[in-house]
Amino acid sequence: MKRKNQKIGAAVVAASAAALAVAAVFPTPGAPSAEASASKAKNVILFVGDGMGAAQREAIRLSTVGLKGQLAMDDMPYSALIHTSSTVHVTDSAAAATAFASGVKTYNGAIGVDANKKPVKTIMEYAKEAGMSTGVVTTSQVTDATGAAFGAHVDDRSKQSDIALQYLTKSKLDVILGGGEDFWYPAGQAGGFKDEPAEDPSEKSKGTQGNLVAKAKQLGYSYVTNKAGLQQAKGTKLLGLFANEEMFQQKPEGEGDIYNPVVSLPDMAKKAIDTLSKNKKGFFLMVEEEGTDEMAHSNNAKLTIKAGQELDKAVQVAKDFAKKNPDTLVLVLADHETGGFSIEDVDDQDESGDGISKEDGPFAIANSKETFTVDWTTSGHTAVDVPVTATGRNAGLFTGTFENTEIFKKLMQATGLSAKK
Repeated sequence: MKRKNQKIGAAVVAASAAALAVAAVFPTPGAPSAEASASKAKNVILFVGDGMGAAQREAIRLSTVGLKGQLAMDDMPYSALIHTSSTVHVTDSAAAATAFASGVKTYNGAIGVDANKKPVKTIMEYAKEAGMSTGVVTTSQVTDATGAAFGAHVDDRSKQSDIALQYLTKSKLDVILGGGEDFWYPAGQAGGFKDEPAEDPSEKSKGTQGNLVAKAKQLGYSYVTNKAGLQQAKGTKLLGLFANEEMFQQKPEGEGDIYNPVVSLPDMAKKAIDTLSKNKKGFFLMVEEEGTDEMAHSNNAKLTIKAGQELDKAVQVAKDFAKKNPDTLVLVLADHETGGFSIEDVDDQDESGDGISKEDGPFAIANSKETFTVDWTTSGHTAVDVPVTATGRNAGLFTGTFENTEIFKKLMQATGLSAKK
């Protein structure tokens, strides 16, 4: 039995949740209140650590800055807990992102539609109507569930080419950066990345809407496929596709797992911010780290933590921008938790097990001689509450404990966008 370690893991999660709840009720002294920041947020940068629950955030912190340090994503004056359910108690990313983007509970797999499959307007569409620029950045396919829910309306998240077409012709996103080139080219027409690569022969072009890269170019987008191209790109409309599918290979540790994107999440976030901020009316940007979810599905703690560290670097990029542009709101949250992740003491008497009971580690705690291990309860999603942290203009709206649909409502309030038809 692993009762001792289970208690330790549960205690870590409970402590993290308690700390967040306390911070929500008692914000950092001197932090501006929502009332004091009554003016609108001109810019919003929303970070989604997919599958990143409180315990994952703590493991990332311990590995990066140690017991006494703070991550960029935690060093924020306001915090809250959000309930994650969809129309069922365990959500997927599609339904969760739809809740954030449109304020409605829907079924798992739904993208920008309600439980009756009727389209629901997204906050990026409201922002676009108000003259703001919009963008999606992710280490997943750009048309995967989280980004898609902000810029498309389909009844099934698998319709990724339909989502890509809607990005270009309906929601008209200004910046689109990430993986998923396979859905932008028809079968048999490889793009910048080889079909059936050695690391994953299942990856190949499979688009259903023609050559959407060509269409994007016709619509005025600059198109890039590597870091040098991204750095050199100019203009206000940018499409960057940097992998066939996700920008990593998610497999159990030591079985071909890779997290080494050709362009890092911090670099993509910086370019997106630089591009979108040219608009004097402001912007709304969603930045997602998908590796925190996919690696957790594979019960791969090492790369779950590594992906989280890259997310934190991207958050620092946004905070640096917000420091110079105080009318910016920065949020970090998760759509759900993945893996039933827990943090435990190293215990030689504990069973090693196999599959989802196999422990990961030990991992070093930065700036100390201590270590910890990670244990899992599932390879799927869980229904626990997840943390959100916020800084910048109107960040004080994000306190307490509330439903995931409240994220949309609070963002609309923070930006002064109107939902009136």
